[in-house]
Amino acid sequence: MEPIELQGDERLDYLLAENLKIIQSPSVFSFSLDAVLLARFAYMPIRQGKIVDLCSGNGAIPLFLSARTSAEITAIELQEQLADMATRSISYNNLDRQITMLCDDVIGIAAKIGYDKYDVVTCNPPYFKANELSETNKKEPLTIARHEVKLNLDQAIRSASELLKQGGKAAFVHRPGRLLDIVTSMRANRLEPKRIRFVYPKEGKEANMLLIEGTKDGKPDLKVLPPLYVYKNDGTYTEEVRTLLYGTEA
Repeated sequence: MEPIELQGDERLDYLLAENLKIIQSPSVFSFSLDAVLLARFAYMPIRQGKIVDLCSGNGAIPLFLSARTSAEITAIELQEQLADMATRSISYNNLDRQITMLCDDVIGIAAKIGYDKYDVVTCNPPYFKANELSETNKKEPLTIARHEVKLNLDQAIRSASELLKQGGKAAFVHRPGRLLDIVTSMRANRLEPKRIRFVYPKEGKEANMLLIEGTKDGKPDLKVLPPLYVYKNDGTYTEEVRTLLYGTEA
């Protein structure tokens, strides 16, 4: 691999389980565990198909997905700085033929890249409503990534549905407190929830994350999967999470 030019406080981090590298910036954007979990939770065609990742940030989910599938991946990120980080990471890992990074708005994206033509859509949308000012980060890239100032939940779900073929699958990661909003919006947009998994910091604590997948025009039949615990009581990762992050339980 050729040397890569980093900007500001950017650094090159390892995606150990995938044997890839990604550009991160502590002051601008770095992916979190939710991206790892969504990328592993979502259904993926192994060889063929078309996939779209919405709200791609610095490209973590498309990179994770590239290790699970040979399908074509299109990544959408509104913020130019984050899209540039993703583009450079994709090129550094020699994945330009598989992953296409577009700096564009999720709202109305189907009109630009095609309605009803994709097999899978993944989305890690902003979690917090725009009026939750106590949570607002002062740095604009993080504010846009985490708060619904440019994109709200219903708009993200609507765009996912517009992109999908009939029978295609959309997978989201979000907060449990928005579960009813998520299910209501999914059904209103022809996405029938089929699988859901709750993520807990550790046993005995409340869930702080959920993963949900729906099928476009699917029949009602929701499966609640076993809980996923992130940490053991001693503060170390559980075996499942270690495997997701590092590719090994040891």
